[in-house]
Amino acid sequence: MLADKYVFSQLVQFIHPQQFQRCVHRYGGNYKVISFACWDQFLCMAFGQLTYRDSLRDIETCLRSRPNQLYHLGFRGQISHSTLADANRQRDWRIYHDLAQALIQQARRLYANDEMATALDETVYALDSTTIDLCLKLFPWARFRQAKAAVKLHTLMDLRGSIPVFISISDEKMADVRVLDELPLEAGAFYVMDRGYVDFRRLYRFVLASACFVTRSKKGLRFNRLASRPVDPVTGVRSDQIVWLRNPSSVRHYPDKLRRVHYVDPASGKSLVFLTNNFHLSPAVIALLYKSRWQVELFFKWIKQNLRIQHFLGDSDNAVKTQIWIAICVYVLVAIVKKELGLDKSLSSILQILSVNPFSKEPLAQLLAKPASQNQEEHLRNQLIFNY
Repeated sequence: MLADKYVFSQLVQFIHPQQFQRCVHRYGGNYKVISFACWDQFLCMAFGQLTYRDSLRDIETCLRSRPNQLYHLGFRGQISHSTLADANRQRDWRIYHDLAQALIQQARRLYANDEMATALDETVYALDSTTIDLCLKLFPWARFRQAKAAVKLHTLMDLRGSIPVFISISDEKMADVRVLDELPLEAGAFYVMDRGYVDFRRLYRFVLASACFVTRSKKGLRFNRLASRPVDPVTGVRSDQIVWLRNPSSVRHYPDKLRRVHYVDPASGKSLVFLTNNFHLSPAVIALLYKSRWQVELFFKWIKQNLRIQHFLGDSDNAVKTQIWIAICVYVLVAIVKKELGLDKSLSSILQILSVNPFSKEPLAQLLAKPASQNQEEHLRNQLIFNY
């Protein structure tokens, strides 16, 4: 039966209809909607993400050029760039936030047994943020500086499968450390962060929640050394100490011991000092955990290169968040397809193949299993081939 379905339809079939409808009903997304439901809105925006469309009119033109296929793709309403613009402005963005969270849970189950760089049974998360620049004239609500607008994407990533499990969108003025107040903490898990998140009152929440953190120490940190552990200099570890904070304010916010690990990267010679509340792992593993934090940086790079979150198709706060969350849905859908079909291709390659074959009727597994030549891969991006 898959041979009778278009590739785009096969992709969105990984979203359970009742799962989507629960998200819509939760926020009254289809209240008083007659002809262009939330599912039509999602399909339009997902199609735009998948095929690298640059405007709502671009999405409209591409889809309306194939009227006989739209019903089979799942569209039930009339497609119009003005109707889509109204939907992006008015329909609650939390519908697609909740959909993304449901897809993330599905993906995490699929990637639960994947190996990590560190052989740990516990879940390891990496936390970081990235800035998405906006035009101040079009997005005055996101003013950052006198002549600049931007939003910030705070992301907590499960390093098994590189799946984002928590995303918060804020204005650029919000300090990174404040996102720790929103972070759901999981007992026994490891949270790896840069030194921008060092706030001892907030870090003590990890201790109370029986979770572990690994972060870099800020310069000038005052502490008392309580004990020193033996280290092997060959591993790059210079010291492994148990310390107590000296600053009275810091002690008041963090009334417990810390572990301080000094590590020199053998490859670059860079000196790094880590702080953690875990006293059991070897110092070399602590250093390796922090190194794995760069997976979230790669995620930011990937979505900026492969998804449409640099150029927005609406100028309201709701439209921007809707577009970002649907982009995350597409990313997670591609990750689910990769695991469900047992593919060896990278997420970028899968996305590019899907982008030029939305109207193909070839079974998804068969299409994605084909080897692509180097010349084909170079010309995949930003092309739209309508295959029958």
